[in-house]
Amino acid sequence: MKRQFDPRRREFFKVTSIAGAGFLLSFHLPWSGKLEAFAQSRQTAFAPNAWLRIDGDGTVTVTVAKSEMGQGVLTALPMILAEELDADWSNIKVEQALADKKYGDMGTGGSTSVRTSWEALRTAGATARAMLVSAAAKRWGVPESACRTENSGVIHVPTGRKLAYGELAGEAAILPVPAKVALKVPKDFRIVGKRIPRVDTPSKVNGTAQFGIDIRIPGMLYAAVAQCPVFGGSVRSFDEKQAASVPGVKRVLRISSGIAVVADSTWGAFQGRDALQIIWDEGPNAHLSSDDIRKMFVEASGKPGAVAVNEGDFDNAMAKASKRIDAIYELPFLAHATMEPMNCVADVRKDRCEIWAPTQDPQAFQKKACETTGLHEESVIVHTTLLGGGFGRRTETDALSQALEVSKAMGAPVKLTWSREDDMTHDMYRPASYHLLSGGLDGNGRLVAIKHRIVAPSISESKWPGSTKNGLDDDVVEGAVKLPYAIPNFRVEYVMANTAVPVLWWRSVYPSQNVFAVESFMDELAHAAGRDPLEFRKALVTGMPRMRKAMDMAAAKAGWGTPLPAGHARGIALSPPSFFQTPVVQIAEVSVGTDRRVRLHRIICALDCGIVVNPDTVEAQIEGGFVYGITAALKGKITVKDGRVDEKNFDDYPLLTLDEMPVVETVIVESSEPPTGTGEPGLPAAAPAVANAVFAASGQRLRTLPMKLL
Repeated sequence: MKRQFDPRRREFFKVTSIAGAGFLLSFHLPWSGKLEAFAQSRQTAFAPNAWLRIDGDGTVTVTVAKSEMGQGVLTALPMILAEELDADWSNIKVEQALADKKYGDMGTGGSTSVRTSWEALRTAGATARAMLVSAAAKRWGVPESACRTENSGVIHVPTGRKLAYGELAGEAAILPVPAKVALKVPKDFRIVGKRIPRVDTPSKVNGTAQFGIDIRIPGMLYAAVAQCPVFGGSVRSFDEKQAASVPGVKRVLRISSGIAVVADSTWGAFQGRDALQIIWDEGPNAHLSSDDIRKMFVEASGKPGAVAVNEGDFDNAMAKASKRIDAIYELPFLAHATMEPMNCVADVRKDRCEIWAPTQDPQAFQKKACETTGLHEESVIVHTTLLGGGFGRRTETDALSQALEVSKAMGAPVKLTWSREDDMTHDMYRPASYHLLSGGLDGNGRLVAIKHRIVAPSISESKWPGSTKNGLDDDVVEGAVKLPYAIPNFRVEYVMANTAVPVLWWRSVYPSQNVFAVESFMDELAHAAGRDPLEFRKALVTGMPRMRKAMDMAAAKAGWGTPLPAGHARGIALSPPSFFQTPVVQIAEVSVGTDRRVRLHRIICALDCGIVVNPDTVEAQIEGGFVYGITAALKGKITVKDGRVDEKNFDDYPLLTLDEMPVVETVIVESSEPPTGTGEPGLPAAAPAVANAVFAASGQRLRTLPMKLL
């Protein structure tokens, strides 16, 4: 998913008496005056900005305005603020923010949470620290320069006197917010950079964690929706008699996306839905198939595309090249397959609306609720729960829209839940794509030219028709442009090929496809040149010292060039900084058995993600990104037949199993640069690193995903 955030100072320094409704408490807090009472109880607290509150008892509460979907933001973001505040980490309380524009962009995606919050949260903590020091200095009648902070307290250095932050909260609250504060230098960090356990782990272990699917509120009804299985289809007619007779079913109603069944339990709603007699109008896509889509892509690939990059003179360089290499790479549609299926709880009343949802974009949910109900945003409360996987899927409001429609019709809170089959067949998929690459080498085996033509649907154009200009979507070419390589003659073209299949951002988005094509092709060029794949790349990586260092560290860790067990081989792939701003190098060690099965043994991933907030989180994200990416590369494929998705569940859309999982070793390059993304950068290079290792082991090039050896 792609997101950008530009925090505004007027939003950042806005004084607020309520920073949120609590990490777990917020999931169960009905409207009925409790928010106002909670706010009143905090009026004497020190809350110099939207992210921080210090109460008189010394409790330091940090509000997180990003969604927690397993990536660790509930820990990493408070660590940043606590570092500059000089807070006692053992006394930190974390709350999940309600949807509110005072936080800037709350959308979570694009590996931006730490990167875009770094300066804002550091400044939030440093501002509060400066104000607490000022309050202590005033009470003691000493210069501020004679004071320092430590473990949630201000110390008068000459005398050793100490005042806890809680004791100073009231006095600090009435001081003016300073216009500028000094931030720490990295050598003085004592929280950032440490392996601090995640704050959400205990609740996930003891079962008290609240995901969207766990929410229960008084008087809640349950709903399931029957949706047309064919893309773009609709209800022609339906008979509700059998559904209405299912025990527990309260009502059957038609909504914009299908037929909703409301019951006193989720099981009852599912059973009632299954009993519906529906005749679908399958519409113009009733006979659409994956073969049709591929044929369209192949035909489109013969047409010149919109030019994204045109450096040098590709045609002239290729005419003079001593050797020409051409290759075609194909990638399928993919589902998000989040472990928690889509769900939402909505309570729509005449004068207000309250929502509980595992969303990556609470402000988009608030906006959609305003459009649906006609209410102003101050009357729409959005509680963000924990997410059982996001990967871009939970930016969408389709499940929310269904819950809002049903709740509005029923006049009661409604929990809308999708089954796994609903989730798999009504997803918004990672686009399929088709890649034509041509490259030329001179007589000395040096790369002289590359052309890359990409054929794929445009997510932007499908969501916002008319948003792209002159046929070019800059998002689609991410991972194919701004490569780390110095290519003297380089051309990238894009041919838009939209289909009836709904598409959406998927973890690492277009680099998940483009990097596979580019890095597999770089390996083909190295082989054609008779060069070592690592050395071939290193010769082209100029002016990028961070990438070069990552390459050297990955190679050293992997033992590149050293002997391997019989039948084993290594492959390498680079993921350019591009949108995530994190250079990544992956080296895979695989073997290919006599059964032609690919076995993964070891993965080395070296990355430079700037200053590391929590090494444990970085390692977990890289490992998770690899698993997600290699699962897709080895197994993932969404097939369209008769206008509908053929795959229904994890039996025909399988995941990587424990026995298939290799050892993953993450090498973090030490850096003093600001933090960059880690949630998605570990994914794009996974597939090509493995594919290139498979070639080294078997001699077979794998140009189509999922991988299949002949």
